[in-house]
Amino acid sequence: VERLDGVTRERFLLDIYPRRQPVVLTGLELGTCTTKWTVDYLSQAEGSKEVKIHVSAVPQMDFLSKNFVYRTLPFDVFVRRAAEVKHMEYFLTEDEKYYLRSVGEDVRKDIADIRKQFPILAEDVHIPEYFEKEQFFSSVFRISSAGLQLWTHYDVMDNFLIQVTGKKRVVLYSPRDAPYLYLSGTKSEVLDVDNPDLEKYPLFVKAKRYQCVLEAGDVLFIPALWFHNVISEEFGVALNVFWKHLPAESYDKTDTYGNKDPMAASRAMQILDRALKTLEELPEEYRDFYARRMVLRIQEKAYRNDYG
Repeated sequence: VERLDGVTRERFLLDIYPRRQPVVLTGLELGTCTTKWTVDYLSQAEGSKEVKIHVSAVPQMDFLSKNFVYRTLPFDVFVRRAAEVKHMEYFLTEDEKYYLRSVGEDVRKDIADIRKQFPILAEDVHIPEYFEKEQFFSSVFRISSAGLQLWTHYDVMDNFLIQVTGKKRVVLYSPRDAPYLYLSGTKSEVLDVDNPDLEKYPLFVKAKRYQCVLEAGDVLFIPALWFHNVISEEFGVALNVFWKHLPAESYDKTDTYGNKDPMAASRAMQILDRALKTLEELPEEYRDFYARRMVLRIQEKAYRNDYG
């Protein structure tokens, strides 16, 4: 993934954004957070308000099999625990991993917004607003234990992953490689992207891997629909800023996480499921024939020519 230094808003919008490729932006003015946000400062800044966190006994968290539990801790206790390698106090094991993904007050209705959930810390951050104010969707505050790996998934909005402290490795895959990622909804079943089980996932070798390492102060632009797998190589704090790339009415109004497919895509999938159900009225030979014709029609009408 290309690294570019000191990119202005104008250059981003005119030159980089239209390419719809991930890029690491360095040297941006992010405020005092990059130097201020030590474990001590974080734990005293927002005090002991309770936060809901993911706790996992293994480093690779899997959203599909749910190999983690949700627990609640006071924020200051959580920060100190997430920064430790071995824990004196723990829920599952003494080397369990912690992950905080901030959410709105009411998860079903409210989006994550650092200004509302962590107002004191929000004052230390200068978010690069390389989008219009009305396009803003959410700002998600994240803290991860060292070694934690998040499952591969895509989001339906554009976002900046702002690495405030610590170091992350991010592995990305293009939307065009979706056929090789063994998807279940927005998530890939292939957990270990470094040592995949190729007997179980033989097509995964066809997916082209993009990779970058984010140091403190780096900002990764992840375009909507790009798959990403994030490994925290050190204890670290990050902030994601999501914004709407499509017109506001394209998105599902009940989506507080930014990961529900656009309304038209959901409707199209439902129609396709109904069409496939209808095909079941035919004998196998006919079903196969008309299914192949449907695939050809989809390719003809909807595929991009430059994808090959």
